[in-house]
Amino acid sequence: MSNQAPNEARVIPLRPPAARPPAAHAPITPVAPPAPPAAAPPDRAAREPLWRDLVGDVLRRERLAQERTLKDVADAARISMPYLSEVERGRKEASSEVLAAAAHALGLGLGDLLSLAQGELVRLAGRQVPGISRAGRARTGSSYDGMCLAA
Repeated sequence: MSNQAPNEARVIPLRPPAARPPAAHAPITPVAPPAPPAAAPPDRAAREPLWRDLVGDVLRRERLAQERTLKDVADAARISMPYLSEVERGRKEASSEVLAAAAHALGLGLGDLLSLAQGELVRLAGRQVPGISRAGRARTGSSYDGMCLAA
């Protein structure tokens, strides 16, 4: 057992002692934690786009280009209309089967859908990535210019 008084707790600092004064014994006081400062949302352009957002944008753009309704495409793909809406808005990470069904309902193959999404990714993430040249190929001279998805 500890020989500490019941209203005291041992404090273990999370930062090095130079950054925070050491406190061997600090009384427990019920104090509400300070509210975090209101941070501005990160600039969307500064973040790398998410794959689900890109795929959803491509699906929505293709559906609207064909002047089809969400219900029409969802019925043709045999998926629920609310789920397809969530996929289009980038709120759901759809399986490859769902993506293939939605693509086929729009007259696309899964490869076509993923290729269009990859084109968007390249366009939106136009910043230089370490180890990758502007042409999108590794600096080792590899001639492969494709896409790899892993599950």
